[in-house]
Amino acid sequence: MGVMTRLACVGVMVVAVAGACGTHDELPDRRDAPAAAPERTATSAARPRIVVLGDSLTAGLGIARDEAYPAVLQQRLNEQGLNYEVVNAGVSGDTSAGGLSRLDWALDGDVRVLVVALGGNDGLRGLPPEQLKRNLAAIIERAQARGVTVVLAGMEAPPNFGRDYLVQFHNIYPALARQYHVALVPFLLNGVAGSETLNQRDGIHPTREGARILADNVWTVLQPVLTNREGKPARD
Repeated sequence: MGVMTRLACVGVMVVAVAGACGTHDELPDRRDAPAAAPERTATSAARPRIVVLGDSLTAGLGIARDEAYPAVLQQRLNEQGLNYEVVNAGVSGDTSAGGLSRLDWALDGDVRVLVVALGGNDGLRGLPPEQLKRNLAAIIERAQARGVTVVLAGMEAPPNFGRDYLVQFHNIYPALARQYHVALVPFLLNGVAGSETLNQRDGIHPTREGARILADNVWTVLQPVLTNREGKPARD
């Protein structure tokens, strides 16, 4: 299947999601709410951290916090004896600019890996792809300057803004992954976007089962990153 065919298929899935509410800010905007500290999914302060920087998809809007995909990642780590603490730094409504503005706060402490899962709200609002790329690049650069390994989770834009926008948006993630030599999750919502059974009634946010698929998508890339970063997995 060619690149444009894949993009068309993804576009159909994403527009089905976007059409559920008929607006461009479906990942709820909470910029007027006081920021909450990133929530850890484990209690040990001694363990090195994996921070997941994202929006409502990461925060787990509509499901229990311990059902969101960062919590599922923590379960996977625990099951395999990998000694990391996952910090859920998802804020509903966040764009890439919002993620960049709170990056230093999110990277506080012994952070070894940063999973960047931003861009969904940029695409839904039709924000300029150049702005998204610039913000994501700044996040990656600042994390790498601290010695933090970055995993970039790709998103797709709805086709509402035309083919050129869709293609430009899509190309940002693999281009940044190549430029900064970071691991890439091709599409965070792969296998979930557009599914009536794996999304909540809003057609946007994953159910508990959908969140587990998001965790699968991230885990496939994250697991080898953890092994390669330390030379061997950090274990209890």
